[in-house]
Amino acid sequence: MLKLFLKLDSLIWFLAIVILIAIPLMQKFPFLEVPGTFVSIRVEDLLLFLTFVIVVFRVSQKFFEYIDNRIIKFFVVFSGIGLVSYLCALMITQTIIPHIGFLHWARRIEYFVPFILGYEFFRTKDIQSRLNVVINCILVVIVFAFVYGFGQRYFSLPIIITQNEEYSKGIALKWVEGSHINSTFAGHYDLSTYLVLILSIIIALFFLFQKSYSKAILGVAWILGMWLLVNAASRISFLSYLVSSVFVLILLKKFKAIVFLLTFSILFASMSSNLLARYQRIIEVTLTEYLSVNSLLTVHASIKETDVLPETARQKTLTITPTPIPVFEDRSTNIRLDVEWPRAIRAFNKNPLLGTGYSSLGLATDNTYLRALGEVGILGFFSFLGLLGSIWFVFLKVVRFKKLIPEINLTQNLTIAKGFLAGVIGAQVGILINGVFIDVFEASKFAITFWLFSGFAVGLISFGIKKDKNVSV
Repeated sequence: MLKLFLKLDSLIWFLAIVILIAIPLMQKFPFLEVPGTFVSIRVEDLLLFLTFVIVVFRVSQKFFEYIDNRIIKFFVVFSGIGLVSYLCALMITQTIIPHIGFLHWARRIEYFVPFILGYEFFRTKDIQSRLNVVINCILVVIVFAFVYGFGQRYFSLPIIITQNEEYSKGIALKWVEGSHINSTFAGHYDLSTYLVLILSIIIALFFLFQKSYSKAILGVAWILGMWLLVNAASRISFLSYLVSSVFVLILLKKFKAIVFLLTFSILFASMSSNLLARYQRIIEVTLTEYLSVNSLLTVHASIKETDVLPETARQKTLTITPTPIPVFEDRSTNIRLDVEWPRAIRAFNKNPLLGTGYSSLGLATDNTYLRALGEVGILGFFSFLGLLGSIWFVFLKVVRFKKLIPEINLTQNLTIAKGFLAGVIGAQVGILINGVFIDVFEASKFAITFWLFSGFAVGLISFGIKKDKNVSV
């Protein structure tokens, strides 16, 4: 039994490292097509199935511990509500295709499996060594992602994305002027949200480490990640990155570093004409809409009841052909406001408790919260918030609030652990902001990484840095 336990521990270590590196860097080529949909089974799904098998064995060994685990309880509730929503959508509202809806539900479970892997990863005495491995893997991923993204822009390396039915077949594209950099990800939103998480950790460690050698390596990784972020040109992700990074430095009490961080980041962003153009576009649209509304209000206010034109004059006025006014619009914003968000709201109104089932809203909603409300209703939405809240409940064991300013407080002086936890906790703030405009928890590369790192953080707190035995999840 002891040998089996040790073998499982080695497999967990190995699979965690493989997922940490392979998921963000592996191109999303289809492996098996699913009939009736452009969603395919990919190599990453096979890797996660193997992970699922290993996780089942580990959970069976510690069955009662996991039954008492608050996070697992919320996930079981969330998955159960998702299954009931699926059955309801299948038999009552009839808003889904059976096998597609089931696969979408199963993928939520698949994405969460790495959480348990990450949680078990730090069930060891050698915390420092394993943290070093995780940080080194992060640096490796950043370097390779940068090299490939740089190659896409300047050397025509192929781009593989899954943003529509044709592209998801594995069609190789090339970067064109004004487009986004995706690197090895399935879309620029996936890449940029991933960078919000990773850059938060790198920034935390950069401002904590004292050795020049370590600072130099982390500084280079920060610059490479920033290049990817600004060339992905996601407006909301860049804003989320700033919020997350500032929160990280607040947790670490590095207040002077905030000015440097903001200055460096904004100067770096100013080098991207694409990102600046997208911010300029949204400002122009907002101002145009504001001026149009005020112009209409001014005209309406200037018309008095005494200003009545003769009948002939009114007829002539009505026949005047107005000069066309240029229409300023932001395409991505209009799609959200006019198509995707109203569709999610209609689905919610159709079945407020359980929604219309996974996959009923199509490829994208570009709002992870509206998507949850539309697909699994109020019950699914609040159970998912409960799942996230149960993770934050563990985080708050190491976050202390003094005079409304939070900080990371550990019972052991582990600098690398402090930086890693500050990065993960701070990043989640930005990720939740990103969720307002992006389906962050449905994008496989990011969702898998997010749950893995959440598992790392919870496991680190539970097994690695707390001396008292009363800490539980």
